Amino acid sequence: MPRWRYNARAMRRVTLYTKPDCPLCGKAKGLLGALRAEGIAFELEEVDVTRDPELYERYRFEVPVIAVDGVERFKGRVAREALRAALLSPRTRA
Repeated sequence: MPRWRYNARAMRRVTLYTKPDCPLCGKAKGLLGALRAEGIAFELEEVDVTRDPELYERYRFEVPVIAVDGVERFKGRVAREALRAALLSPRTRA
């Protein structure tokens, strides 16, 4: 039986697009922290859309937005189980 081996390249990359004073953004960040505390490993980049005019125009009414490995997966309210499934799902080849 093959043994599981940690592969740093396989770690998911999560980008959280947010803006100041956004209650849903705080909830999304808390949810990501809770999933990480459960042992789900991922790299997290938090991007404040108000610092980039292009991102602000694109996301200002949709934050929080969560992208997993560069693919937008969630906007607005985020369901814990759906996010967990996205982080644990097998990767597809591009």
